[in-house]
Amino acid sequence: MQCHEVDYEIFGDDMQIVEVELDPQETVIAEAGAMNYMEDGIGFVSKMGDGTTPTKGVMGALLNVGKRVLTGESIFLTHFSNNGQGKKRVAFAAPYPGKIIPVDMSKVGGELICQKDAFLCAAFGTTTDIAFQRKLGVGFFGGEGFILQRLRGDGMAFIHVGGTVIKRELQAGEVLRVDTGCIAAFDAGVTYDIERAGSLKSMVFGGEGIFLATLRGPGTVYLQSLPFSRLADRIMRAAGPGGSKGEGSVLGGLGDMFGDR
Repeated sequence: MQCHEVDYEIFGDDMQIVEVELDPQETVIAEAGAMNYMEDGIGFVSKMGDGTTPTKGVMGALLNVGKRVLTGESIFLTHFSNNGQGKKRVAFAAPYPGKIIPVDMSKVGGELICQKDAFLCAAFGTTTDIAFQRKLGVGFFGGEGFILQRLRGDGMAFIHVGGTVIKRELQAGEVLRVDTGCIAAFDAGVTYDIERAGSLKSMVFGGEGIFLATLRGPGTVYLQSLPFSRLADRIMRAAGPGGSKGEGSVLGGLGDMFGDR
């Protein structure tokens, strides 16, 4: 299925918005809750799936729902269509600090593998599916587990990653070793595996994790500097078991001793 051709513009720096311009009868699909604003004439409807293939009965619907649940996403995708006259715009916001990456799927072989919460929106005709990692090492220690998202199509797709994004073009046989959580996306030409991070001493005391991901070209790789899991972990550690203590943690603790009396 040929994807709709959409234009776009990205605004902002660390909390970005992508504004998608639709011609009459054009559609963009997006994660539920991603929409920020839309112009009059844009209509939307929530559907189970990307709408590229008809659902085959109840079992087909349940299978689609199961796939969405496995990736940790909402059961529904929202379809935004230009039902008016002339060009109309609809905007989608990033869920946490980072960058929105526009990907022309026709230039990456029509397929992109990304972390399971990276997908933001895409031109109608793009299929969203799950990609199981076949190797046990990747499944157990790869940071994203057995399941990644697979996007297919020939139009524009937009993914969101944490922090700063680095794009690397790997040549045939070129190897890049990466912290498992810092992989945002890669095209179908890249092979992905897991290896032990050096000696036992390095694994225990190195602070870089026990395993590293090995990416082998040829293909395009997108890396993120701040995985959301790392950000969330730092916030939880700073808050502590009793919640946030403010900037002066020692005085905050003393205040707690007398504040409830």
